Amino acid sequence: QVQLVESGGGLVQAGGSLRLSCAASGIILSLYDMAWYRQAPGKQREFVAMFTRVGTTTYTDSVKGRFTISRDNAKNTVYLQMNSLKPEDTGIYYCNAQSSMAGFWGQGIQVTVSS
Repeated sequence: QVQLVESGGGLVQAGGSLRLSCAASGIILSLYDMAWYRQAPGKQREFVAMFTRVGTTTYTDSVKGRFTISRDNAKNTVYLQMNSLKPEDTGIYYCNAQSSMAGFWGQGIQVTVSS
């Protein structure tokens, strides 16, 4: 049974930082492209950042220079370090694991940035 469990969300003031974690069981994260998505109230889910199987990273323009995605193979965990947070970063953040054969989602975690 595959599980992706997000943690580290919460309420933070604008300009603050949070680090999200996505701990996996049932799969080996290094064999998947790992990504973070978010969904703001009333909006569609959008891509935030990706850490590929070969170690390359990509970010949506709005978080470049502020967010960093990383992976710890020993802990089978992916992280999203979020700095200089803005109110528009508010939303539910989801972890995603994707391969050519299968895809998995976490349950999501709330991030709220107050102005």
